[in-house]
Amino acid sequence: MSVIQISAVTLKVSDMGRSCLFYSRIPGLTLCYGGPNDKFGSFEIFNHSYKSFINLELSENVYKYTSKKLIRIIFHTDDVDRLYAELRNDSELSHLIAFENEPSNAIWGERYFHVRDPDGYQISFATPR
Repeated sequence: MSVIQISAVTLKVSDMGRSCLFYSRIPGLTLCYGGPNDKFGSFEIFNHSYKSFINLELSENVYKYTSKKLIRIIFHTDDVDRLYAELRNDSELSHLIAFENEPSNAIWGERYFHVRDPDGYQISFATPR
């Protein structure tokens, strides 16, 4: 018996509306439970082999419980440069997230970029080369 996949990652968020807006704009994520006016929501990541989820949980004390410097979620995408351009050019997201870098080639064989989501979590998007 062994671990075969990550089922879900749950992030505590301070503003469900802002977080839902950000995660709903990531291609491949689909809101499947809850939403901007709820205390809990799930975004499904569907890969033909399995499902996994990003959960958002509203918390008034989000900054008390987490150290965002230690948390990074990595999403693989088929075209990291195109995704970067789409997110960068989305005027509604520009005030919600912070871009940390432009797409770059990593020594471990991926092309990637990082953003900080509305609560400061580091989100990495990568395309294996």
